[in-house]
Amino acid sequence: MAFTAKDVQALRQATGAGMMDAKKALEANDGDMEAAKQWLREKGLAASAKRDDRENTQGVVALVIDGNVGAMVKLKSETDFVAGSDAFKAEADALAALVAAKGEAAVAERASILDDLKITLKEKIELGEVVRIEAAPGNVIDSYLHMQGGRGVNGVLVEMSGASQELAHDVAVHVGFARPKYLTRD
Repeated sequence: MAFTAKDVQALRQATGAGMMDAKKALEANDGDMEAAKQWLREKGLAASAKRDDRENTQGVVALVIDGNVGAMVKLKSETDFVAGSDAFKAEADALAALVAAKGEAAVAERASILDDLKITLKEKIELGEVVRIEAAPGNVIDSYLHMQGGRGVNGVLVEMSGASQELAHDVAVHVGFARPKYLTRD
């Protein structure tokens, strides 16, 4: 089956692949667009697996509070360039919202989207810590998200009993500033 330059362009726009990769995918799959997408995905995941030994010390922290529920997600990458990208930050925000709505295990629902992000951004990307807190009745929940370079880099969720929203926020700010090594006396 023949394909045109517009087909190559459409495949590039749909997958984020380079022009030559899109052309090779269409050639290898006789112009079948869906098969070419799958071919590119498999090729991208194989290339992504080669990056597994790399360090991913950069990333973004996303934080959501919805009523009496707070959720925080850390999404890790290799470089601050990727961590600051709109697609990366949007995915972290979507993960945090999902965790707030459905719980920590819900991140599995977005596994294929994370795989696509690895392929598109060509870096080792993985999920870091995932936290969800549901405040007890009468308790207050608040947060602090330290921003650096347009992205969240340090987040704190606080649940307090017998406190105001303002006090809970102030405590979260101080915890974020102090960055304690231990959470309990033990």
